[in-house]
Amino acid sequence: MNFTPSEHAQDLAAKLRDFLRERVLPVEPEWHARMAQLDDPWQVLPEIETLKREAQAAGLWNLFLPDHERGQGLGNLDYAPLAEAMGRSFIAPEICNCNAPDTGNMEVLYHYGSEDQKKRWLEPLLAGEIRSAFFMTEPDVASSDATNMQATATVEGSEVVLNGCKWWSTGLGHPDCKVGIFMGLTDAQADRHRRHSMVLVPLDAPGVKIERMLTAMNMLDAPYGHGEASFTDVRLPVDHIIAGPGRGFEIAQGRLGPGRIHHCMRLIGLAEQALELTCQRALQRTAFGRPLAKLGGNAERIAEARIAIEQARLLVLKAAWCLDHKGIGQSMSEVSQIKVAVPRMAQDVIDMAIQLHGGAGVSNDFPLAAAWTAARSLRLADGPDEVHRGLIARLELAGY
Repeated sequence: MNFTPSEHAQDLAAKLRDFLRERVLPVEPEWHARMAQLDDPWQVLPEIETLKREAQAAGLWNLFLPDHERGQGLGNLDYAPLAEAMGRSFIAPEICNCNAPDTGNMEVLYHYGSEDQKKRWLEPLLAGEIRSAFFMTEPDVASSDATNMQATATVEGSEVVLNGCKWWSTGLGHPDCKVGIFMGLTDAQADRHRRHSMVLVPLDAPGVKIERMLTAMNMLDAPYGHGEASFTDVRLPVDHIIAGPGRGFEIAQGRLGPGRIHHCMRLIGLAEQALELTCQRALQRTAFGRPLAKLGGNAERIAEARIAIEQARLLVLKAAWCLDHKGIGQSMSEVSQIKVAVPRMAQDVIDMAIQLHGGAGVSNDFPLAAAWTAARSLRLADGPDEVHRGLIARLELAGY
């Protein structure tokens, strides 16, 4: 296995790091401060739009898409260091049009969408003109088992009718969110993995209602947010079904593999940022007459954090290589391994950073509290740890 990115990916990574250092990271603290003062945080500040135009002009746009015309034509392994770089910033993914869940939704439309669906929704998403949401998790069932889903997408003649309630739909609070992908039960008598369909649902369709925005560890995560939405007799043309009825699970598998690579590499960037802040704090701050780096085993904790980050990065690069060379069907264990290991690693590293920062670590003066929340949340999002461990164990035991 060769984990070396292509020359094109290395050039893009260097260019992206320069752009983040010179244009994005300097404005981020002020952006956070302004957002915290807004009565209505569900809005896009002008500097974000300015930086989006700059990123697009610089070719730092749609970096995730394996298409040479609409993106940069990168595979998972080549995109990994770019996702890591963007993970150091809360706003960089949107600025480069690489934000979740838009990336996953765009990949679904790119690979499975009809020409009409691509024209109506994929093109404006690729242009950064609109944002999107993904409606899968439900409040009344254990959604770690996706076959539990009760929301329905019933085909009635030339229409598909949506009913049910979804929550933890990331991106629903963004003012530019115009469309969602809804996964619902279409045929309860079919094979358990052929029962569900994915349907494109405009948010202004009659019967769609955003019930509330949810807090994650008491944070709203504005302007993106995680929302709860109800669907009451939402009638849409049957051509809003992606790839046809019953293909929801097939599409979900294709969507979640690369998405988990993206999430995990962004978390590695977040862990790197936390370790960088820790090292600075440990050398600059003194207690009991000594730098923090020389107190209470802190040096050993910093060393362990470096080891953990490096291990996690190599595991993600292996999973990315497997996806590129074997496909998701032959990479299930590797993808589940990173989904367990990386959020746990990031949570531990960030927790150590918070401890070394003392009271400042749990405040908004540093990005650590928000970073810890992101890492902790990702131990549930895209499948909880227990589900992934179960899959890993099942695949491991199958050889015996």
